[in-house]
Amino acid sequence: MSNAPVDNSRRRFLTIATAVVGGVGAVGAAVPFIASWKPSERAKAAGAPVEVDISKLEPGQLIRVEWRGKPVWVVNRTPKMLEQLKAHEDQLRDPASEEPQQPDSSKNGFRSQRDEIFVAVGICTHLGCSPTFLQGAFGEKVEGTEDGFFCPCHGSKFDMAGRVFQNVPAPTNLEIPPYSFIDDTTIIVGVEEGVA
Repeated sequence: MSNAPVDNSRRRFLTIATAVVGGVGAVGAAVPFIASWKPSERAKAAGAPVEVDISKLEPGQLIRVEWRGKPVWVVNRTPKMLEQLKAHEDQLRDPASEEPQQPDSSKNGFRSQRDEIFVAVGICTHLGCSPTFLQGAFGEKVEGTEDGFFCPCHGSKFDMAGRVFQNVPAPTNLEIPPYSFIDDTTIIVGVEEGVA
């Protein structure tokens, strides 16, 4: 056993140095771990609002945009399409859009903020297929109505306001996403009217 004096300053230095290196290592490991909790730029973009230029949208034309990974339709309805909406209300499951999932902006006869511009999520409310826009050929599916949306997967039918017909598998009208008009030629999908 040696009776030599103990060098406490060296021991203290080694203890402090080890603690500092351990602390730096813990911070170095924690930073990427905590950063991984934040959504990626791709995830942020997927949920971000989408601007749609409707300046070149012709009467009767449908354009598709993607919002939150879903197809969103923007249709410039003709006066004839708007007139047809009144002709078959007795054949619809929810003609006044009273189901609770409908936004307040869709609780009118045209289910839109502007009569001629219709915005809807293009996914059938039955099992998630995407209906086909039948312009001038919908009369084969519903007598007396020339234009509408037909889901080829299970036969659900929707009028030009996205209202579902009776006796089809789809339980509710097409979803209306939150949207607003920035100006006369630009829509922003993903931001409710009055919030933009």
